[in-house]
Amino acid sequence: MERVLLVGCGDLGLRTARRLLARGDEVWALRRTPPADAPAGIRWLRADLGRPEQLAQLPPGITRLAWMPAPDRRDPQAYAAVFTDGLRHVFGALDTAVLQRVVFVSSSAVYGEHDGAWVDEDTPPDPPGFNGRVLLQAEAWLAAQGLPATALRLAGLYGPGRLQLLERLRAGQARVPRQPPHWANRMHIDDAAAAVAHLLSLPQALPAYIGCDDTPLPLHELYGHLARLIGAPEPAEGPAPAGVGSKRLHNARLRASGLALQWPDARQGYAALVAPGR
Repeated sequence: MERVLLVGCGDLGLRTARRLLARGDEVWALRRTPPADAPAGIRWLRADLGRPEQLAQLPPGITRLAWMPAPDRRDPQAYAAVFTDGLRHVFGALDTAVLQRVVFVSSSAVYGEHDGAWVDEDTPPDPPGFNGRVLLQAEAWLAAQGLPATALRLAGLYGPGRLQLLERLRAGQARVPRQPPHWANRMHIDDAAAAVAHLLSLPQALPAYIGCDDTPLPLHELYGHLARLIGAPEPAEGPAPAGVGSKRLHNARLRASGLALQWPDARQGYAALVAPGR
């Protein structure tokens, strides 16, 4: 049995926790306020990552740790508070003597613009936005600590409760570029949780993995398919999303490590989400 600490435990963390509990791990989760609908069996730690004095009671003997907090605002200060200061505070308080694996949940935002080319873990990072830059700095700091750490660079997540895109399509608010196409990458949140749990258990892990499904799509094809799926109007022409970059993410390394995806194509994943009541 592993003693696992989840730092930050929102939607992704709760889905990861269920998988860890099912395989018999002891699961600790740190966040400011535990949710009311959390699965039974999680051992909660109430703390603010920005308050190091609240981290004094971290449990000893943690063997696996997943870093997955979410900033409360989308600005440089909020990102730095979580991924720079918070990371240092936790590892300053943690007994790392028996720590065997750290999974740092990062983002494909570290890669930037590639004009639709394929991107894998050997592609040099070049983040265009502050979010990618802060995450890349945090990855580098963690790697320099000499701990068994690996970064999971996730594509855009979708899944139950993450249907804002469908609402924008229904309201006719979504815009897409068509020429040149802007490539989009997605991952179902249940597959992302499976990836976190999988990497936590690997005896030998590489420094970085891209987390995405098997099927990058031009944004206009994905949005058009989803619009038809829900009976919404075809999205109008518009600019590409800012600060994301057009690229096709390659998940071969994660696949080769032994992870099986439940939803290898976002079109099927979204279809399952809307099937009960379109």
